[in-house]
Amino acid sequence: MCGIAGIYNSTTLPCDHLPVMKKMLARIRYRGPDESGIYLDNQIALGNVRLGIIDIETGQQPLSTPDKNQWIVCNGEIFNYIELKQILIKAGHRFHTQSDTEVLLHLYQEYGEACLNMLNGQFALAIWDKDKKELFLARDRVGIRPLFYTLQDNTFIFGSEIKTLLEYPDINAEFDYTALSQVFTYWTSLSPKTVFKGIYELQPGHCMRITAAGQTIRQFWNLRFPSTADEHYKGSFEEAQEELRILLTDAVRLRLRADVQVAAYLSGGLDSSATTALIQEVRPETLQTFSIGFDDGEFDETSFQHEVSSYLNTRHTPFSCTNDEIGHYFPAVVWHSEMPVLRTAPVPMYCLSKKVRENNIKVVITGEGSDEMLAGYDIYKEAIIREFWSKYPGSKYRPLLLNKLYPYLAQFQGKNKMMLKFFYGYRLEDTGSPFYSHVLRWNNARHLFNYFSDEVKPEITADPEWTAVSGMLDKDFDQWGRLAKAQWLEIMIFMSGYLLSAQGDRVAMANSVEGRYPFLDYRVIEFAAKLPPEFKMHGLNEKYILKMMMKGRLPESVIKRSKQAYRAPIANSFFSSSHHMYVNELLSEKGLKETGLFNPDAVQKLTGKIKQNPMATEIENMALAGILSTQLLYHQYITGKRYRPELEELKNCRVIDDRIK
Repeated sequence: MCGIAGIYNSTTLPCDHLPVMKKMLARIRYRGPDESGIYLDNQIALGNVRLGIIDIETGQQPLSTPDKNQWIVCNGEIFNYIELKQILIKAGHRFHTQSDTEVLLHLYQEYGEACLNMLNGQFALAIWDKDKKELFLARDRVGIRPLFYTLQDNTFIFGSEIKTLLEYPDINAEFDYTALSQVFTYWTSLSPKTVFKGIYELQPGHCMRITAAGQTIRQFWNLRFPSTADEHYKGSFEEAQEELRILLTDAVRLRLRADVQVAAYLSGGLDSSATTALIQEVRPETLQTFSIGFDDGEFDETSFQHEVSSYLNTRHTPFSCTNDEIGHYFPAVVWHSEMPVLRTAPVPMYCLSKKVRENNIKVVITGEGSDEMLAGYDIYKEAIIREFWSKYPGSKYRPLLLNKLYPYLAQFQGKNKMMLKFFYGYRLEDTGSPFYSHVLRWNNARHLFNYFSDEVKPEITADPEWTAVSGMLDKDFDQWGRLAKAQWLEIMIFMSGYLLSAQGDRVAMANSVEGRYPFLDYRVIEFAAKLPPEFKMHGLNEKYILKMMMKGRLPESVIKRSKQAYRAPIANSFFSSSHHMYVNELLSEKGLKETGLFNPDAVQKLTGKIKQNPMATEIENMALAGILSTQLLYHQYITGKRYRPELEELKNCRVIDDRIK
């Protein structure tokens, strides 16, 4: 795992870009603290910071073909590189390293862009063809690894993180208010936009060519669901279980490939417990597992973690994350996320990866992707219940079904039945909407617009019909079933833009830890998409096929346990006994007027209410996190003066200078 960066100009680079590249790479040195390298010619500068996992001795980057014509930098892993290497050897290719990156470069040399469909991995890559004067970029199918770019006059700049681009001369951060509106609606900006003007991400499953003639972007993979019953998986439920077991087991086997120790996260839920159990079957020796717990019992799952660890006989290391730690590390998480966050949930994941790295672990296998692919989220159940309720909208009892979905949310218990009906009744009868499953979440988040200042509100774009999402939909979207539509929206917007970013790559790589996700093996994704909906959501029993598959492999209590969403304390993390100074500064009238983003009266009314009543609503908690993170982001990136780490010097950088003087 690595971080990459580069600069390209179709005529010639306007100045000596070696110092610039060193600053760009230094900014993301945590992504690859083991070593670094830069390749230069008159038109290109390619850089890499490396976290050595495969072929530690000879896998340095940038790496070239034997004729020195093509050069590559890559962030990620190609898990099936051993099998691909054998194909290439038979085709006459010769290798000088044992790295997956060299296999990838030779694969591109042999097959061109078509090689992307052969890769089983998580990657963001850049290949420079010296003869063709062509730069080629690509990003993995679902966006596990990030890749950003911008254009400065005739110079194209790219990097693993936005902060690398901002080290280039005269590139300054400025909020894109349309994208900011999207974050405060969908929890993320809609790809390819980012919250900064003129800075874009290469979309998941896309590749890009940059030449003197300009840029071309092409989609090489797309998530599709069956349009008719005939396109669904034709086997029995038992056959589907066995096929899923075979695919997941092989996905785990591939992701255990490393020249360093591989550990696993164990949350106590079904997904991480399933991947841990499969690891034990593939590699029976004692596995090291890690978990995070909370002092606040509303969020803590420690007892389940210990039960699974004991059942599977893992060498388990639990950590506890306090409210004070969440408040303390929140600015660092915003810095790494590079966008506002409406939850504190990424912070414990940051703390967990920090503890993992302190235990000298570089690679962890996790259960992300299962909820999306196998219908585990409550948002899928909400849509079913709301549609059922819509047939009798006057019913006093049907909305109470929703109460069963969230036994862990204190605000929905007791005597809040009318609030429950009001909360879930939004556009209840609009069952024909393609976004029926998500309009509730999106509308609730959009209430946060009320906190923006009068100066900013005209720039914030309300989108009541979700037209921005409409433009993203697959051409066959309208022909899919209700569950397939909900899954597509969750995977293509929330999973890629938020989960795999703020809670995945960013917080793990901030501590030089690589996450690997068996449920996001493209073969598992494509198989799960073809399954009949009742195999995944059996009535209101989520991830039914996975539960049945894991019977006898996990404790029955874990399999029968109701889904509990991963959450973390918000209000209590910022307004606790150890009050954090930056919270006072940023939420004060002076701090709010300094940025001009939010209405001081509205924000102080919110904070006053939360301080008086610790039982804040979900929307109030989201507002607090969103306001505070946006305030932090402004100072970290727009002014670039506060709440951010100092730029470290890049040391021991290997430079390959191929410029013609």
